[in-house]
Amino acid sequence: MTESRELIIIGAGPAGITAAVYAARKKMDFMVLTDDIGGQAAWSGSIENYTGYQLISGPDLVAKFEEHLGKYRFDLQEGVRAEKVLKDNDDLLVKATDGKEYRARTVIIASGKNPKALGVPGESEFKNRGVTYCATCDGPLFAGKEVAVIGGGNSALDAALQLIKIASRVHVINLADELTGDPVMKEKLSVSANCEIINSAKVVGISGGKFVEMIAIETGGKRRKIPAQGVFIEIGVTPNSSMIDIVKKNEQGEILIDCASRTSVAGIFAAGDVTNVPEKQIIVAAGEGAKAALSAFRYLASHK
Repeated sequence: MTESRELIIIGAGPAGITAAVYAARKKMDFMVLTDDIGGQAAWSGSIENYTGYQLISGPDLVAKFEEHLGKYRFDLQEGVRAEKVLKDNDDLLVKATDGKEYRARTVIIASGKNPKALGVPGESEFKNRGVTYCATCDGPLFAGKEVAVIGGGNSALDAALQLIKIASRVHVINLADELTGDPVMKEKLSVSANCEIINSAKVVGISGGKFVEMIAIETGGKRRKIPAQGVFIEIGVTPNSSMIDIVKKNEQGEILIDCASRTSVAGIFAAGDVTNVPEKQIIVAAGEGAKAALSAFRYLASHK
């Protein structure tokens, strides 16, 4: 018979790790299922906006998270991804990639999201060496440098608006015929002296030495090279929510939660980038993880 826990936490990025710390402090009987430790936080180069650290690298911050987590004893199943979360009478059933089924009274989904990749030569090679997916996180690292923002929607325009205050020049490379973001944002960019908007353009390569130096684009049937020390890819993200169909989601696939991290199904909570909470930031995800664990604890206390 499948062993039952009070709580299963899916994911061990900032949200999942923080949820685990709070669950451990509440002496809950829980386990964590995760592909890896750290999630997208481990991909970040330098982090300058996490309270308590003026400057810390993504891997170093994750190491701090792990060190904190190591103070507690609980069941950690690393390298195991949740494939399906189902309701089974009063319990919840999690089917995982290790072929096992895990049962619990509550579940916290903190599986994060993945940025959509361009899929061009040089993208993966220069990740964290000029290629980034977060202007808020990494924008200040490119002060006084020439950068490119890839995309034409609100996320790309928001990144460009942040960067025009930091970078020497910003090239917005948009695949569509025109920008699709909010008119107010488009207007602000159009009057910026250090912003170039290139529509109907496709990125075909990213190149450089130790760090990014150039991107190649195709526009109007011609190839053009643009100097860029930073490449901000803002073509959307995919929430890692495919393992659950029984909760309500928005059009983007983000799990809908209330202010207590509760989903539409009793006993199922969600936290971090997989949810509809705005501002996908490490510190926001960590706070949401704390809320989710405390909500799960209160739920269990009232459903004995």
